[in-house]
Amino acid sequence: MNSERLPDVMDPDCREVLRRIGERWTPLVIEALSGGSLRFTRLREAVGGVTPRVLTATLRGLEQDGLVTRTIYAEVPPRVEYALTPLGSSLLEPIRVNRRWAETHLDEVLAARDRWDAREESPV
Repeated sequence: MNSERLPDVMDPDCREVLRRIGERWTPLVIEALSGGSLRFTRLREAVGGVTPRVLTATLRGLEQDGLVTRTIYAEVPPRVEYALTPLGSSLLEPIRVNRRWAETHLDEVLAARDRWDAREESPV
């Protein structure tokens, strides 16, 4: 991205960052790591419902973007832990705003879906 202009969400590079933080598992991984570093299995348990393959891909992307660190300890067997970087920690506030909104409006969204489904099922 050209450093002479301000970042803009319509810029392809900025959209790529927005895509990363909006991925299905990213907010859950960031939230799970907010309490400190976790090993892969514990992280997977904390997130719940994510397959090992998808969690691995998510963690690689987050590591690539500088949001998560992966530390390998020279033990037998090797121990690997994941932790938030300061940049990753900076995502906690916006993620928690979205989380509070989702928790607050869950019943309304589900009711709207039910109304939509009922409309789709009724004859025209």
